Amino acid sequence: QVQLVDSGGGLVQAGGSLRLSCAASGRTFSSYAMGWFRQAPGKEREFVAAITSGGSTYYADSVKGRFTISRDNAKNTVYLQMNSLKPEDTAVYYCGAAYGLQTQVAPYDYWGQGTQVTVSS
Repeated sequence: QVQLVDSGGGLVQAGGSLRLSCAASGRTFSSYAMGWFRQAPGKEREFVAAITSGGSTYYADSVKGRFTISRDNAKNTVYLQMNSLKPEDTAVYYCGAAYGLQTQVAPYDYWGQGTQVTVSS
């Protein structure tokens, strides 16, 4: 069992930066791949970035070069550094835990509660 708590969202101007955090409980955090997804109003939840237990990363094309996912297994935390933010990045961001690097919603067994990111133009 893993419990996830997302934090770090907020309101930022276009071009600005935010760092999201996802704190996990449970002794098996390091064995999970972790992902970040986002959901804008009226849209489906979409993949943003993922990181394997070994540290390999994968990004959606829309955020490649602007966002960086990382993890600290000693702190049971995964991060999403978001730079050069755009208004279209506005969404609720969720972290999730899955076995193996996954870009679809269904394989994720656990989810955080979400954190709102709003980018003003």
